[in-house]
Amino acid sequence: MSRIIKGKPVADQISSELIKEIDILKSHGIEPKLCILRVGARPDDLAYERGALNRCKKLGIKTEVIELAENVSQEEFLAELEKLNKSNDVNGILIFKPLPEHLDESKIKNLIAPEKDVDCLNPVNIGKMTEGDKTGFSTCTPTAVIEMLKFYDIDIRGKDCTVIGASMVVGKPAALLLLNERATITVCHTSTKDIVNTARKADILVVGAGVARLVKEDWVKEGAIVIDIGINVDEDGNLCGDVDFENVKKKASMITPVPGGVGSVTTSILAKNIVKACKIQNNLL
Repeated sequence: MSRIIKGKPVADQISSELIKEIDILKSHGIEPKLCILRVGARPDDLAYERGALNRCKKLGIKTEVIELAENVSQEEFLAELEKLNKSNDVNGILIFKPLPEHLDESKIKNLIAPEKDVDCLNPVNIGKMTEGDKTGFSTCTPTAVIEMLKFYDIDIRGKDCTVIGASMVVGKPAALLLLNERATITVCHTSTKDIVNTARKADILVVGAGVARLVKEDWVKEGAIVIDIGINVDEDGNLCGDVDFENVKKKASMITPVPGGVGSVTTSILAKNIVKACKIQNNLL
């Protein structure tokens, strides 16, 4: 039987440190603020949004949500983003991806102010993350994966790590951050020839494909560590991950649940990035 590794203890540790930092900022009349710029109302976006808002509320970070219609024009979106870039009241900007196809993600990623880019969309921050430059921001969910592995004393160095999913939101940055920890990395995507056997070789399997319960028991070798990044809504309206949790936990030595796993740590990393952004903008870093 595997050990279920939950995100709450990790999130609580990060949050306890942040509360002290936020109290110091507030004593100087500075209140960190996050603005979420959301297009439409996808269930996974709303689930993440709820978690982020709850985390910020607990920590005393101000929040604002701007919801735009699914058919919002490129010009309207960029105008809203530019307002947030220029607002002295807003420290962090969070944009959910993927965006509708008619919006030019490249222009949006290049426009978001790097110092407010708390989920690492701008190429400036992506470049800094690639180089391990801590003056920028790293993507929240992959950073949460690393924090969880370290919290539970899981040795990453030299391990065979397979990442399922190659998006710029999860898969690619997760692979990069694991590589920075000296793991040996394999990335699987839609063109991978034998994804099952490739996954089965992993000591640490990180899954962020965006497909509900994609990874079955036979995808996982005995004793592997399985980190489920996915957040999906199943046919019954329940949240689930990309891993068939009930069956995979029979083989894995350690496994994260959904909900209750990486997601809670992700929102803590987001809060940490907001506080960092606030400090940078107030010349405190």
